[in-house]
Amino acid sequence: VSHPGCVPSSPPPCSSGLGSALEAAQFSPLTERITDHKDFRKLLRTRTNVLVIYTKTDKCGEAQLKLLSEVALAMKGLGTIAWVNCGDSDGRKLCKKMKVEPSSESTGVKMLHYKDGTFHIEYTRPVTFKSLVAFLMDPTGDPLWEENPEAKDITHIGTEEDLRQLLKKEERPIFIMFYAPCKSSCRHCPFFQTCFPLKPESFPFLQVLAGMNVHPAEFDGLKQEYNIKAYPTFCYFEKGKFLYNYENYDATAKDIGPQCPLPPQPEVPEVPWPETDSAVHHLTNDTFDTFLDEHPFALVMFYAPWCGHCKKMKPEYDEAAKLLNKDNDSPGVLAAVDATVHRALGERYNIPGFPTLKYFENGEDKYTLADLRTKDEITEWLDNPQAPPPPEPSWEDKPSSVIHLRAENFHEALKKKKHTLVMFYAPWCPHSKEAIPHFTAAAEVLKEDRKVSFAAVDCTEGHNSDMCGQEGVEAYPTFNCYNYGKFAEKYSGERRVSGK
Repeated sequence: VSHPGCVPSSPPPCSSGLGSALEAAQFSPLTERITDHKDFRKLLRTRTNVLVIYTKTDKCGEAQLKLLSEVALAMKGLGTIAWVNCGDSDGRKLCKKMKVEPSSESTGVKMLHYKDGTFHIEYTRPVTFKSLVAFLMDPTGDPLWEENPEAKDITHIGTEEDLRQLLKKEERPIFIMFYAPCKSSCRHCPFFQTCFPLKPESFPFLQVLAGMNVHPAEFDGLKQEYNIKAYPTFCYFEKGKFLYNYENYDATAKDIGPQCPLPPQPEVPEVPWPETDSAVHHLTNDTFDTFLDEHPFALVMFYAPWCGHCKKMKPEYDEAAKLLNKDNDSPGVLAAVDATVHRALGERYNIPGFPTLKYFENGEDKYTLADLRTKDEITEWLDNPQAPPPPEPSWEDKPSSVIHLRAENFHEALKKKKHTLVMFYAPWCPHSKEAIPHFTAAAEVLKEDRKVSFAAVDCTEGHNSDMCGQEGVEAYPTFNCYNYGKFAEKYSGERRVSGK
């Protein structure tokens, strides 16, 4: 629309007269009408998530106000909608003080977002109920995938009912990407969203490409039905029936497009590390002590064959061994122990996780090294062995208002509080590490509330692993809300102090 009136379609011209706009604003009493600068500052002091619509006159923005009143109702307790009419005398003064001129917009409307008491960003996304709610739920997050013009050929599924209808009515093959919207929940999803927006005619076998955000807890049933344990998960359907998943995480648009996704291929058994052409000395329960007697300086890697971090480290360790184990003047030799097979050695040296590197000098367990992962780091350290810096105290050892629970006391402890938010985590997990300071700070803010408590469970410790599985933990961190010990819901909001 190029004329300077109000939008949307077939808008009446901007005019004075309070009736219609005020009526629109009254669709929800939750829409705040602001005319005074002091009231405006108070609003920003007391609310952390505020979207303000500034209108040229009371008539401009009538449709937007009606829509925003519905948004205000949906966002009750999570966000605030406010309206400033720059066309009346009081509003004009406020708009001038805030340096906002909606008259400069072709619509006569300007929407600005304020976060934690200060201006955050101008709202420029589509003015739809879904986009506005998504923005207010996560003002710093990425826009909805369907807002991307390049994704117009994707069928965007919003609800479980929409999915069922699509599968029921669509006879053509369907390829669905089940994803999480934010990068913190899915590092692969933004990449695949750039691969997915291709013309359907580019796919001789696929006529329907679809995407669905199933991160909210309301879709837990769907995730179980289609075995969605990580994001993104790709599911291939023919005639409405689910056939199999597509799991090529190195895929590009060309990889996804040219051919029909093949059923999962049987995995080729991995050759055990000791049976490969490895320069590393592979030790057993029987050979371990003799080896240390014969090699006064040895670095030993305790590993598990299934461990992803171990698999990543093996090539580096092998390369370092080629240099160190074949050099007569080597400062030390490299060895490895499969601690899932030779458990007695793992128990003997209290191996907490994998991989664990230990340095032995004349048979004595001298150092445990957490930071050696590459060939260069290993060879450089062995040239000049030094004691590692003392480990940081664990989260549990640091003073805080968070209660640290174990399987033995979990249920009894939760029964004592009306509301408990529990964070299930793994100490090694980057997302857990990122969430810990925010969770701790939130517990500190609410520590005086006798009805509320914050608790944490380390799912890698002892019997906690089994309990975490029973509580529905499939990824770290997972946040569950409990009411007097009974599970209430999963928390899927922001992982920050002010998250709601």
